[in-house]
Parts: sequence; C-alpha cells; structure tokens
Amino acid sequence: MQFQQLQYFVAVAETRHFTRAAEQVHVAQPSLSQQIRALERELGADLFQRARGNITLTDAGEALLPLARRILADTETARYEVQELAQLRRGRVRLGATPSVCTGLLPDVLRAFHDRYPGVRLLIEEGGSHDLVRELARGALDLALVVLPLPAPAPALTARELLREDLVVVSSPDAPAPGRGAAVRVGDLEGERLVMFRHGYDLRELTVAACRAEGFEPSFAVEGGEMDAVLGFVRAGLGVAVVPRMVAVRSGRDLRVTPLARPGLYRTVAVAHRSDVAPPRAARELQEMLFERFSLR
Repeated sequence: MQFQQLQYFVAVAETRHFTRAAEQVHVAQPSLSQQIRALERELGADLFQRARGNITLTDAGEALLPLARRILADTETARYEVQELAQLRRGRVRLGATPSVCTGLLPDVLRAFHDRYPGVRLLIEEGGSHDLVRELARGALDLALVVLPLPAPAPALTARELLREDLVVVSSPDAPAPGRGAAVRVGDLEGERLVMFRHGYDLRELTVAACRAEGFEPSFAVEGGEMDAVLGFVRAGLGVAVVPRMVAVRSGRDLRVTPLARPGLYRTVAVAHRSDVAPPRAARELQEMLFERFSLR
C-alpha cells in the first residue's frame, strides 16, 4: 500500500468523481484509476461502486476512509515537525477552540506566540467540544481547548486542565437588572427570558442543566446563536445570557455584568491532544505558553 494510493483514494471518496479527483491531486485520470485498482487488488476488495455518473463507497471503502485520512494527516504532521527543527522559524499549529474560548482567552496568548514565533502559521478552528474532539481523533488538529468533561465515549485523548472560569449573567443596561441584588441566583433565571446558544454548545448544556437542577425549564427569548450573536441580542434587550467572565469583560461597557451567587457556576477548560501522537514542537510551545498564563487560575 503506497501513500500516493491513499491520497488518490481519499480524493475520489471526497469528490465522488474520478476526473475531479485527478484534477485535485494533479495527476492524469487514467493514472489515478490505475492506482486505485492496484490498491483494490492489494486489499482484496472493491473500494468503490462504479455506476455511470454515480461513484459511491463500498463497505470496505467506508472502513478505509477514516484510517486513510488519519495516515495522511499524520504524514503531514511529520513533515511540519521536521521543518520546525530550525528554531521554529517555520511550521504551523492547528488549534481548535470553542467560540467563547476564542473570544475570551486566546487573543492575548496568540499575539504573544506570534511575536515570539512570527514564522509559525496559526490555523484556528472554532467548534463545540464534541466537534473538536472528533477533529482531534482524525488528526485534523494538533491541540484543542475543550470544556470538561469530554464527550463520552471519547477517543484516546490526553486532556490537561488549564483553568476554571466563573460564569456570569449579562444583560442590557437599558433593561431591568436580573435578580434582586448584587448577585443572581440560578433560581432567579426562572423569571428571565434567556438568549440561548445553539444545540451542541457547551454553555447551553451547562446552563440548561443548572436550571433543571433548580426545578424549572428555562424560557428562551432567542436561541441558536454563536457567542457574538448572543451578545448582540443581549445588547438589543432581547433577554439575558450566561457567559464566561472573560468574555463579558472583553465585551465592553455596553453590557451589564452580574455575578452568580455562590456556589455559582463555572466551567473547566482543558488542553487536549491525541494520546498516540505527540503534538508538533510548535504546538507544544503554544501549549506551554497557555499554561504559563492561565494554569488553573
């Protein structure tokens, strides 16, 4: 089995078209088809069902596809690892993070990292923890900042706690203050209309679980947004939202920030990577910089 054959196989699997796949990998279509047939002979199974204008994966092709993607991703990581040996003058870091972490935690760290290693490219992918764990497992990310606990069942990942962050309630200064005092109890949210994140968002699951633990179902004024949209809807006076303290602080003076009464709510953010492959050197440097700045504060 050759690396090039796996490249061609993945290209056909993703495009569902031999000619377009050949154009994507810059090879003549007959050569690509020949290599696919050679791979099928070696494996002893057809990988594609070929009908005029309709290319689909067989069961054997479906089984091979995630493995082939991981092999290609690991090979690309190895290439960058070797390139980085020259004092990190080149390379890349593929970092995943939840949108709220991107907004509240990453900007200062990434600026400091870029100042120290200007030749290293930073590739950022935003997503929920479930999506980021899946991308880590298939080799598409070097590191991910995820919210614990990890989705179950989780693949073979190493996760190290980075920080625990208080959650606060944000509201429009033009609207009545939530609760009855300087702090808001979770039970006070029963009388509030919430601006709620989309399904799969860690903060949505945490907030809804806290409300149910107090014996009520939260009422939503708007739901389905990402962090920037949620904050915008709160500014417009549509309702209140529960967000991380760092996000609230960075959002400016046009939001009222009210703490949650003890014991309050918090989230634990961790740095995760695959257990079976060490992160590239540049990713390890970024990881250490994160821990220098935020470790469990």
